[in-house]
Amino acid sequence: MTLIKTIGLSLAFSITTFANIDKHELDGLKVGALVIKDLNTKHVLYSKDAEKRVSPASLTKVMTTILAIQSGKMGQAVTITREMTKVEPTIAGYKRGDIVLMSDLVKAAMIKSDNDAAKAIAIFVAGDEKRFVSMMNIKARQLGMHHTHFSNPCGYDGKEQYSSPNDLLKMTEYAIKNPTFNAISKLNSHTYYALNKGKLKQFTAYTHNRLLNRYQYAVGVKTGFTNKAGACLIARAKKDGRDCLIVMMNAKVDRWKTAKHIFEQVLNA
Repeated sequence: MTLIKTIGLSLAFSITTFANIDKHELDGLKVGALVIKDLNTKHVLYSKDAEKRVSPASLTKVMTTILAIQSGKMGQAVTITREMTKVEPTIAGYKRGDIVLMSDLVKAAMIKSDNDAAKAIAIFVAGDEKRFVSMMNIKARQLGMHHTHFSNPCGYDGKEQYSSPNDLLKMTEYAIKNPTFNAISKLNSHTYYALNKGKLKQFTAYTHNRLLNRYQYAVGVKTGFTNKAGACLIARAKKDGRDCLIVMMNAKVDRWKTAKHIFEQVLNA
């Protein structure tokens, strides 16, 4: 058994060569919910409160961006409207009249979690935000996300914006089948420019996902935080043919160190 220390907590994660995680040890983690899945064997290695209703925060943007990628509009230019800028931070800082490629909006929404990018995606893809939210909910039902309902594309808290860890796992497993999504979700940063004539306007999106900077096997996918949801993380790591996905909700411990320690045990089993 290997002793692993996280901030404010010491845990022993016991894993066999078949990555059988010691449930008793993981039960002590100070997280609202946790699901760990081996994507090669398709086995859920650990599950805690996987059907619990949770606020998905910006993990919502996994759905927003996969719908954008599948829209066939990734190469199109989007003219930013006043409605697209009516969002709360985090934002890229677009102004009315800015012209931005859809592909850059998707990267801004995934990497930095910019809410103006997410809202612009919704309005451009569907014509208005309400219709896009309907698309999100239709896709959720198609994926078997029976404990999920979206009311906005950004991840704002609300009574009608909820999911479950298992549903978020289903959503992510679907999204990572798309190579464009995977390429974007593992980027540390992205610099892009408005296409307006005249003065060059630059934007840079930097990731909030510290695993991408600190753990060599991390390959995405999305972070989230609101006061209601707490610190959330969907993380994936691959090593020597092993492939592991984690959904962690409302973490009261260091989510980066905790995820890294879990990955190390699973990937090295």
